[in-house]
Formats: sequence, C-alpha cells, structure tokens
Amino acid sequence: MITERSLLQATVAVACLVPILTGLDGVLRGAGMFRLVTPTADLDSHFRYLSGIFLMLGLAFASTIPRIEHHGPRFRLLGAMVIMGGLARALSWAMIGAPGAGHRFGLVMELVVVPLLMLWQARVARRTAAAQSST
Repeated sequence: MITERSLLQATVAVACLVPILTGLDGVLRGAGMFRLVTPTADLDSHFRYLSGIFLMLGLAFASTIPRIEHHGPRFRLLGAMVIMGGLARALSWAMIGAPGAGHRFGLVMELVVVPLLMLWQARVARRTAAAQSST
C-alpha cells in the first residue's frame, strides 16, 4: 500500500530533478547556455557559482527523502531559500519584464510548489509523531 509519506518522498524526488539537472547544466555550460551574447568572464563565473549553489540545493533536498518526516527544520530552511529566490525572480519580472517560459516554470516551482511541499512535509511529520506517540 502506498502511504502519504511515500507519495511525498516520490514527489520530492521528482521535484529535486529540476535544481539538480538545471544546476548541473549551468555549472557545465555557464551563462553561454542562454546563447544571448558571449558572456563576460565575470558574468560566466557568477552564473556558474549560482548554478553550483542551485545544484547543491537540489542535492540537499534529496538528502531529506529517506527520512523525510524527521527533516522538518532542514526542509523548511531549504524551502525558505527557494522561496527567497522566487521572490527575487518576481522582483525581476516586476522591474525588467516577463522572463521566458522556463523561468516562469521556475517561479511556479519556487512560489507555489515548494511552499505546498513544505506544508505537506509538516503534515507527514505531525502524523508520524502522533502515530509514534500513540504506540
């Protein structure tokens, strides 16, 4: 029987693929992956640095999967980091204009999906704690 915990774990595993794969792509290809202009060394360096952070963020979320019900503080911290990034992306949209489809997808992940996953993780943690205290 598939449990709510298992569904959460599977959902987080799939969601982790976004920062892991995108971060890895950015680390390997740098700012040139956008093919807009030839990036300066500073822009490329900064982009690869941020991509490395993004990659590690995905791996850190993945580290919560095996015992997801026990990793509330880590999950919330990582989620807060993602939400802050989403707020920064929303500020860019307001100041500069709408980004492309991929970045809009990112915004939905950052400001909708991740907060919902945080609430779901808290629910699973509460239910697990309640079940353990009743035994």
